[in-house]
Amino acid sequence: MKNKENAKVLIIIPAYNESANIEQVINYLVSQAPEVDYIIVNDGSTDNTLKICEEQHYHYLDLPINLGIGGAVQAGYVYALKNDYDIAVQMDGDGQHDIAYLDEVLKPILSEEADIVIGSRFLKKEGFQSSQTRRIGIKILSMLIKLTTGKKVVDVTSGYRAVNRKFIEIYAKDYPADYPEPEAIVTAIMHRGKVVEVPVKMKAREGGESSITFRKSIYYMIKVTLAILVCRLSYGVRRAKG
Repeated sequence: MKNKENAKVLIIIPAYNESANIEQVINYLVSQAPEVDYIIVNDGSTDNTLKICEEQHYHYLDLPINLGIGGAVQAGYVYALKNDYDIAVQMDGDGQHDIAYLDEVLKPILSEEADIVIGSRFLKKEGFQSSQTRRIGIKILSMLIKLTTGKKVVDVTSGYRAVNRKFIEIYAKDYPADYPEPEAIVTAIMHRGKVVEVPVKMKAREGGESSITFRKSIYYMIKVTLAILVCRLSYGVRRAKG
């Protein structure tokens, strides 16, 4: 078992048009957790996100086109794999995820109690809880994952999560595309990963606007529901053949 001091940890920060937030996010991260590495994945931003990364000499990858959140996160996992990290932690670039909870997110992996740890805003129901409409959608997806895998995960859309080396390798090769968080949980469970939730407080977006509109929320629910079902069925077929 490794401890925080000798585990090689990478924070993956996907960023699309986060010029209003990225400086505050990185400066706070570096001040609170200088012992861990980070990589910003600039996902083809059309604002000044890339310029800020260049001028501030941040650590970043610049994707030439917008791949969506799934592609940006997968690029971070590929970077983590190639640079031999033990643990990768996903955090959003909009300031909602607090680096102060990093130790709590890392602890179950460092103690080998989990392969994937999800920072959940709903376990203690403290901090920013999202809109009522989104909470209803999250509950529906949570029930669907429980129905298809037998595993209850409360905050299935949380983008604040950590994975061990095994799942760095898995996600570097295969990661869901847009709106990937719930589907990535199903993938983890199908790979016999131990998934644990820990309570965290999240904040409201500090600046800019969310890319998820009401119309996109409807598409999100339909797409993710179908993706979860297909993911579960495909693994069932593989197990039957193997």
